[in-house]
Amino acid sequence: MRLQQLRYIIAIAESGSINAVAHSMFISQSSLSVAVRDLEREMGIRIFNRSTRGISLTSDGVEFLSYARQVVEQADLLESRYASGEPTGGRLSVSSQHYAFAVQSFIDFVARHDAPGVQFTLRETRTADIITDVGSFRSDLGILYLSTSNERPLRGRLREAGLTFTSLFRSRPHVFVREGHPLAHRDHIEVKDLEPFTRYTFEQGMESSLYFSEEPLPTLPHDRQIVVSDRATMTSLLKGYDGYLISTGVRSDEMFSGIRSIPLDTDEVMNVGYVIHGERRLSALALDYLDLLTDRIIGFKDESVVVPARHALKRTLRQQGDVTDDSEET
Repeated sequence: MRLQQLRYIIAIAESGSINAVAHSMFISQSSLSVAVRDLEREMGIRIFNRSTRGISLTSDGVEFLSYARQVVEQADLLESRYASGEPTGGRLSVSSQHYAFAVQSFIDFVARHDAPGVQFTLRETRTADIITDVGSFRSDLGILYLSTSNERPLRGRLREAGLTFTSLFRSRPHVFVREGHPLAHRDHIEVKDLEPFTRYTFEQGMESSLYFSEEPLPTLPHDRQIVVSDRATMTSLLKGYDGYLISTGVRSDEMFSGIRSIPLDTDEVMNVGYVIHGERRLSALALDYLDLLTDRIIGFKDESVVVPARHALKRTLRQQGDVTDDSEET
């Protein structure tokens, strides 16, 4: 199997025509057909259905195409990162659930490392994509949460992907509502109080399941549900309609105006942390981002947020990194 063969497969699948791909990639149609058949023979599958009406993917071909795209994407990342031979200012890629503290720490990080040649990426994305990103080395680390309801299956998924989880803080779930919401005057909310209202959740895509949910207690009864994919829309919904979001007690800056965060009476605990690949040591840049993230979390002034001792968090970072610091913080 050669990388160029995979590029051929992707191009043919997208265009639906061997002739068109042969023309665009400056290769004879017969040579292209031989390359495809050689790959099918090597893999022991038929990738394309061929007929007088054209060419289409088989069921095996659909699955093969998804893997081919991942391989080619990783190869392209390697090429863009190293092939130029020019020095770079560093690279960091983070995948995260929709947490403002992760974004705010990333902004602090970018401001600190404002230099030519840097390549920094933050993806606010789905839970399954975070695991895939870190497991495939697309991202250096991921940020997500575990809880009573999802911990066992999610830890199993993390182990399958070769990932380890480190806790940053634990928080009691809170209900986020607009200031004019019928529940906004409460000091605490019981689960039964939520049933008449619309629940807001973040979209999880094709791999959606209860344990991939970004919100704890996914099986709570509710009047109806609205699913969104970004924090800006979520914030607008919270401010403009009598629905609710369940999340940590940590609010972002845009949520302090017009939105209340009210503790939910439940035994559930959200354990927010980061995941890294077991075969990867964190780079100096990754450690610096996590250091800023840790400082921001430690600065939370909320009795519902339980943060490990500062020196313990810092020690964990040093143990997981490529660099060491013999100084001990107290």
